[in-house]
Amino acid sequence: MERIVTVVPEDGLHARPASMFVETANSFDAEIRIGRADDGELVPAASMLAVTGLGVRHDELVKLVAEGDDAAAALDALEDVLSTPERGDE
Repeated sequence: MERIVTVVPEDGLHARPASMFVETANSFDAEIRIGRADDGELVPAASMLAVTGLGVRHDELVKLVAEGDDAAAALDALEDVLSTPERGDE
């Protein structure tokens, strides 16, 4: 399964949003990868170093690919993380 999502947090996939993304990805029984929507390179969503290394910024499109028992639920949860303004400042 795959999905294209716009990154909403102002910091993109850095610091807190990336940490929340990786933590969420690790909570599912699925192999999940992420990359820029216009690039063929996908990295493991479970790796903080790999996710932050993408350098994804606010309003960029990313492709999420998930395989496994929880693939659909994982994509839903990760889309929620990426499409929500940064959390923790409420």
